Amino acid sequence: MSTVERLLPLEGLVSADDWSWALKARRVANEVIRPVIDDDFEAKHFRREVIPELAAAGLLGVHINGYGCAGAGPVAYGLVCQEIEAVDSGWRTFLSVQGSLAMSAIAKFGSEEQKNEYLPRMAQGEVIGCFALTEPTGGSDPAAMTTTAVRDGDDWVLTGTKRWIGLANVADVAIVWARTDEGVRGFIVPTDTPGYRATPIENKFAMRASVQCEIDFDGVRVPERLRLPEAEGLKAPFGCLNEARFGIAWGVTGVLRDCIDVATDYAQNRILFGEPLAAKQLTQDKLARMFVSYETSVLLALHLAGLKAKGAVDPVQISVAKYNNVRAAIDAARTTREILAGDGVTSDYPVMRHMANLEAVRTYEGTDDVHSLIIGRAITGHSAF
Repeated sequence: MSTVERLLPLEGLVSADDWSWALKARRVANEVIRPVIDDDFEAKHFRREVIPELAAAGLLGVHINGYGCAGAGPVAYGLVCQEIEAVDSGWRTFLSVQGSLAMSAIAKFGSEEQKNEYLPRMAQGEVIGCFALTEPTGGSDPAAMTTTAVRDGDDWVLTGTKRWIGLANVADVAIVWARTDEGVRGFIVPTDTPGYRATPIENKFAMRASVQCEIDFDGVRVPERLRLPEAEGLKAPFGCLNEARFGIAWGVTGVLRDCIDVATDYAQNRILFGEPLAAKQLTQDKLARMFVSYETSVLLALHLAGLKAKGAVDPVQISVAKYNNVRAAIDAARTTREILAGDGVTSDYPVMRHMANLEAVRTYEGTDDVHSLIIGRAITGHSAF
């Protein structure tokens, strides 16, 4: 048992069923991902062989009810995200893109035919999905969307560009959001459709074991039967983004936990001025501050999960958790780097990988600035966007 788990034993705060999901995710994270993640990050390699392991454990769309999905509760969903992200943010991102975004879009807004056709195969990892909302000039402003879908008989013709779309070049289907004469609508687009082109973004210093792309839609023709019938307006993709933000708020607590464990182990074994670094007051203060941040973040995530389970979660509360927990994880990664000194910048430890990944996590699904404005609007009643 790690120091963190000894001081805050989550097993005693959640149900046995929820904890069983944490253990399933921990096994995959530690046995399948951890042994290869440093090499994959260095080589910018997305290891598709991990996907069947995640599927076999029931982790793809774990929170979705029916259609071959596990139907686990919000706490279980959060714990799964925590365990996967404790090893690498890129693989928790995969869970989010597949389950919280692509699968959730179909589950929330799709027809029964679409749900039956796609969700069981996506839960098994046989079909990979991506979620195409963000555009090159409108990351924080989806209302500025320029991708269009024009009706042509029984089809829709999609034209435009999306950017920073996770899994777009390995996905089998893309959930694409486009502007129509009736407003924003969502479409299920098979990626082998003529005119669909996904180009990986290569020059990344974060999420290097994951894949993000720019997608060009050059007259992509999609039949009406693949339009998401219940998706109307931007509230539809925002509903999916809130699922992903919930997973982020939980996932980054895994990074925080991993950083504390790495820092504590290093400090216990590093001898400085004749005694362990862990015996120094400044080091203990740093470890104490990190642990308090971890406990605060986890309890906030548990509170959010409780609200979600009751159907009473407010998007503002999701913003609070994403804003607070990501910042806490980034601070912990930087503090851990300080404790490890020069060793902290090497690939012998996961700290710089966590730190780089977290800068991406801090940006996607709403930047710090966006979430602070959401919270500020709730406090003051004034919109400052």
